[in-house]
Amino acid sequence: MRSPSPRPSRPPQSPQAARNAGRPRRVLVLNQSALPRSQGGGTRHVELFGRLRRWTHRIVAGNRNYTTRERFSSRSPAFVTVPVPNYESNGSGRVLNWLAYAVGAVAAGVRWGRYDVVYASSPPLLTPLAGWLLARLRRVPLVVEIRDLWPRSMVELGYLADGSRTHRALVALERFVYRSADAIVAVADGWQDHFAAFGVPPEKVVLVSNGAEPADFVPTVPRDKARAELGADGFVAVYAGAHGPANGLDLILDVAGVLPGCTFVLVGDGLNKARLVTRAAEEAIANVRFLPAVPKDQLANVFVAADVGLHTLAQAELFKEALSPNKLYDYLAAGLPVVTNVGGDLERRLVEAGCAVRGSAAPGESSSAALVAALRELGERGAAERARMGARGRDYVERNASRTAMAARLEALLDEVTSR
Repeated sequence: MRSPSPRPSRPPQSPQAARNAGRPRRVLVLNQSALPRSQGGGTRHVELFGRLRRWTHRIVAGNRNYTTRERFSSRSPAFVTVPVPNYESNGSGRVLNWLAYAVGAVAAGVRWGRYDVVYASSPPLLTPLAGWLLARLRRVPLVVEIRDLWPRSMVELGYLADGSRTHRALVALERFVYRSADAIVAVADGWQDHFAAFGVPPEKVVLVSNGAEPADFVPTVPRDKARAELGADGFVAVYAGAHGPANGLDLILDVAGVLPGCTFVLVGDGLNKARLVTRAAEEAIANVRFLPAVPKDQLANVFVAADVGLHTLAQAELFKEALSPNKLYDYLAAGLPVVTNVGGDLERRLVEAGCAVRGSAAPGESSSAALVAALRELGERGAAERARMGARGRDYVERNASRTAMAARLEALLDEVTSR
């Protein structure tokens, strides 16, 4: 993967460059699961595109929060929603949800009028397919963003049979999307071999990782008040994110039963939340607090009560190869040391940076034992050392994954694809 650099200025020559002359450039952003900062969840695109200097944008999203599945609306002309139906499981209802968004996104794109680039984010793969159609209609470049390697991740997590008819159809669609894009944005470093297997040249792929901005995570309430509102004292571990099958949250409940002196705060919603709440009640796991999803601009007031940020995922080889989780960067930006159970290169880099403790299992070690050991180690380090780890985490995000730095990289890419 490469970091794009702006090309030397020159008189516009291509038809696209000629259309750009004398007017602000516009980018249409398609992401079904995008959310405004008033919602809890994926605000990546609001935070990135809102920092562009020379471009105006419009984000088209589904009108249901990906994790809570509740409807929401937006009054901003830069963020519009299209209606999508609810679904309760990974079945036909979810496919209908994807189809409804793709159709609505095409209609919204046609209504917006003239724009210079279509930027379509996957999953699901129907979103870049809708982006391809709009790019063809408007005769503009298509940039495809890949946030998850569908359908490979579905196979590794057991949701889809490898080589099945559905799998083969999705792979064919994936190949079409990659080859149709003028550029591909990847959120994680380490997917080069996957793209190469589809014949994608490395210069076509640009890394614009997930991240966070430390300035967005300044609490407005004191720590003691935040802890009192949670009913938590002592050592507090927080998880903030989706409560779905891929998130491995049963592991946190396993660990909570072993560490009664630690309070675990689980913030968010998802397909597995009701089952997790029921399990905690049936097993009398009293040191777990379940909170609803919190808008991104209020997360700092939850994090200030915690001593560590937890990141868990179901075990899959794909996650070890490449990972760029927003929630992990949110913790670091808020000054929390972190623990993740995934392992791989990202965990190694964070441990080496002095802002994380290894939470992944060594060969022959259970996942719960590894996570228990990591939390005990952080507890023994004391508040002063955890604060130093938190400061190193903020510095790591500033240098490697700030929204400002990633927005500059994104803007350079948009400039480049419209100058061809």
